[in-house]
Amino acid sequence: MALSKTEKRQKIKRRVRRNIFGTAERPRLSVYRSNKEIYAQLVDDNSGVTIASASSREAKANGTKTEQSASVGKLIAEKAKSKGVETVVFDRNGFVYHGRIKALADGAREGGLKF
Repeated sequence: MALSKTEKRQKIKRRVRRNIFGTAERPRLSVYRSNKEIYAQLVDDNSGVTIASASSREAKANGTKTEQSASVGKLIAEKAKSKGVETVVFDRNGFVYHGRIKALADGAREGGLKF
């Protein structure tokens, strides 16, 4: 039986999340990509709390989707710094580390986050 695109991503997500865990000192930077938007949030898995979040809707960046993703990465880095977070664990959420996901990660690194 062939898996759909979503089922395949969910399977990869479960496999990746087995090894990734966010703490208050080093939260998990979770990324979600839809067809139009991209979202990022910092999650403390110990207490189950979202520390900060950012999206392409909030960033109000113009340009291509890749450029918007980079600005979301910078925005989440800025919010993380204001909360006192320096290092994070990157959770690509089952998406391939390429294109918009990579652009967001690079933008977050530019903003000062360490992975």
